[in-house]
Amino acid sequence: LFVGWSAKRGEGQSPYLSWGPMQNGEALSPQDKSQNQGSVEPTAPPLPPPSPPPSGPPEYLRPKLIFHTQLAHGSPTGRIHGFTNVKELYAKIAEVFNISPSEILFCTLNSHKVDMQKLLGGQIGLEDFIFAHVRGETKEVEVTKTEDALGLTITDNGAGYAFIKRIKEGSTIDQLKTVCVGDHIEAINDQSIVGCRHYEVAKMLKEQPRGIPFTLRLVGPKKAFDMIGMRTRAPKSTEGKMVNGRETLRLRSKGAATVQEVQNEFDERAMKKVDDLLESYMGIRDLELATTIVEAGKDKKNPDDFAEALDSVLGDFAFPDVFLFEVWGAIGDVKNGKM
Repeated sequence: LFVGWSAKRGEGQSPYLSWGPMQNGEALSPQDKSQNQGSVEPTAPPLPPPSPPPSGPPEYLRPKLIFHTQLAHGSPTGRIHGFTNVKELYAKIAEVFNISPSEILFCTLNSHKVDMQKLLGGQIGLEDFIFAHVRGETKEVEVTKTEDALGLTITDNGAGYAFIKRIKEGSTIDQLKTVCVGDHIEAINDQSIVGCRHYEVAKMLKEQPRGIPFTLRLVGPKKAFDMIGMRTRAPKSTEGKMVNGRETLRLRSKGAATVQEVQNEFDERAMKKVDDLLESYMGIRDLELATTIVEAGKDKKNPDDFAEALDSVLGDFAFPDVFLFEVWGAIGDVKNGKM
């Protein structure tokens, strides 16, 4: 038996094609089929229908970004990857150098010095070299407020440590030469503030009464050796991916890190102005916080929409209304080219 086709012509009929079992080159009639049914091999079951194409955009493997790092006081160079926020970054650095993540006070980019202009915030350039500053000397300082402001600007490392980012010249703190930029504020009057955000620490310091001494327990970063040279750039932090040198890794407290272009001129100017306002109103500096505020406000049409958007992402800060109006005005001025 063969399976094939046969052309037949009946009287007064046109030829036709017939699929079916064949015997001696002739297609079998239904009667022939029934007579030979026992000898016909069963046919294979029909193939299942093809699966529908996946919905949505195709998924791609994310590139593995490799960053180079050293301990700021001196160490071999390590390689880290696979982090999406600052806490994970510290854990990766700690793993490379066999230390505890809690030893890391903060990180700077492309400089081993305690340089607050190089402080790692929420973004890392794909060619940046990361220096980790670890705990050094612990010291206690007695402070007496002679005016409402101490002259401190506070920031934090995103992992529970608040530290001094700026000291105002001629201020109360400036008179205490043992207090330095980069010092981690570990306790106020023996009350640990580890885990507090910068704005919470700034509020505690502001609430200290004038004329009554209080104690700060500070931890300075371990001093760097003179023999360390400053690294200005690391090899490109990527494998199998072409970059244009103007991309950064944006670290987020919630969600995965993303690779994105560096800020445009508007974003940079608005972010700097908002960071200045944060220092003026709250005694803190935080470029990542400033970036989040600008992103919340740059496409809003009025201050009410801006306040609502800001409250949805940064409600814990409870920004005063006067600060929100100042920020809204600053963003508008940058948009209109007044700054």
